[in-house]
Amino acid sequence: MYSLRRLTFYTILIVVATEIYLHMSARTLSKRVIVVGSGLAGLSAAHSVVQNGGKVILLEMMPKYGGNSIKASSGINGAPTRFQPLPDDMFYSDTVKSSGVIYQNSDPKTKKDREKLMKKLVDNSQSAVYWLTDHFGIDLAAVTQLGGHSRPRTHRGTGKLPPGFAIVSALWKKLQEDYAEQAILKTQCRVTKLLTTGSGVVGVEYENLETKESSKLYGPVVFTVGGFAGDTTGLVNKYRPDLAKYPSTNTARPQSIGLLKAIGGQLLDMESVQVHPTGFVSLEDPYSRNKFLAAELLRGEGGIMLNDKGNRFASEMLRRDQLTDTVLKNCAEDQNDKIRQWKAWLVLDEGSTSKIGSNIGFYQFKKLLAKKTIGEWSKEIPNIKESIKRYAQFVQDKKDPDFGRTNFGRWTLKPEDVSDDTVIIAGRVTPVLHFTMGGVKINTDAQFLDAEDKPIAGIWGAGEITAGVHSSNRLGGSSLLECVVFGRIAGQHATNSIKSHI
Repeated sequence: MYSLRRLTFYTILIVVATEIYLHMSARTLSKRVIVVGSGLAGLSAAHSVVQNGGKVILLEMMPKYGGNSIKASSGINGAPTRFQPLPDDMFYSDTVKSSGVIYQNSDPKTKKDREKLMKKLVDNSQSAVYWLTDHFGIDLAAVTQLGGHSRPRTHRGTGKLPPGFAIVSALWKKLQEDYAEQAILKTQCRVTKLLTTGSGVVGVEYENLETKESSKLYGPVVFTVGGFAGDTTGLVNKYRPDLAKYPSTNTARPQSIGLLKAIGGQLLDMESVQVHPTGFVSLEDPYSRNKFLAAELLRGEGGIMLNDKGNRFASEMLRRDQLTDTVLKNCAEDQNDKIRQWKAWLVLDEGSTSKIGSNIGFYQFKKLLAKKTIGEWSKEIPNIKESIKRYAQFVQDKKDPDFGRTNFGRWTLKPEDVSDDTVIIAGRVTPVLHFTMGGVKINTDAQFLDAEDKPIAGIWGAGEITAGVHSSNRLGGSSLLECVVFGRIAGQHATNSIKSHI
């Protein structure tokens, strides 16, 4: 009995000593913030760390930095900014409208939490844009109005680089050139566990995917790994089985949301998966599960959508969820055993493409858009000539009696110039899984919350892995904005947590 008591005492002593060691390791052995993910949210967090005098290590599962952010092609929202052509005090109301039934049906407390996050996003949008332009020298002077927006507020550059690539590459370049001693990037490293003590998260365990070696890092954590729209056989099938056969703009990859759930993270809005109305259907591989996104910018600049009969069927400036619904109702389904998709066309005149040449060139290179005469297109798209002529008249009249579109972008083709010889750019499109509004709930300090809405100590989050900002639907251009706003907040709080223990 005595030896058993002594064994129990020593066991407790070892456990307590281990707990103290891990806690002290988090406080004293590591002076670096650990950022998981190197898309725009991760890079924004990393810059926030170094700008506040801290050090950072980024862990990226893929072979290269950038995540999905580097592929973003429409731009980043901001209002009011010096680049906007019109006064704009409607960003918050547009965001609330976009949040839809999930927001509207929330209980009073949850609704208030959502409103705080939306207000934080909108109120910090101007400073986010100016941070990118003034601190990094990024060109964001071109402003376009996208679907669901009441004003032009989606910023991109005036040059050839798509906005996602321009922003992400600039942040990475500055991190390398100006903060090489404070910032380290480790690629092909997948976080497999969040290390915790009774006081919260104290670090991560990760696997090097090349060497298969497992290692541990101690320090405050910022989690920015993205969403699950590519996980069609896993989380999408679990929470939205009706969407499991849709194509996606995201590739399938191991999901990390279970790591946050394991430490008590509150899952929220997991059924809220955004179906983007326009993903390109490659004529070379039409039933591919993965699609290139047909950027919302294409419609914002004047492009129109036609169904399989060649008829226009909606205002192209509707919100993503609304336009997707009209595609499903008005376009023929093209279903096979692999995926579900619909027959729709995206059509642009030469004016609509005049300021987005780099995008158009890339899509043409990938054989997703083609330039042909209306006469040639009529073999694939019946009634295209009549539909284009009718729309061109609406643009000239600045009034769309069919569907109420009020912003016509840069469309310049006049109705009297529409003939069989008129050159038009078009491509086949279909709704695609693109973004997940659901994830782990955060507050305005970018802290992950548990089931009782209490912050989980030692860890912060930003980007698509988080939930509560968008509810039912995300406005185009608010993804990059969310990454910058909450990435900066997360990085600052993580850095402050180290300073408070020094």
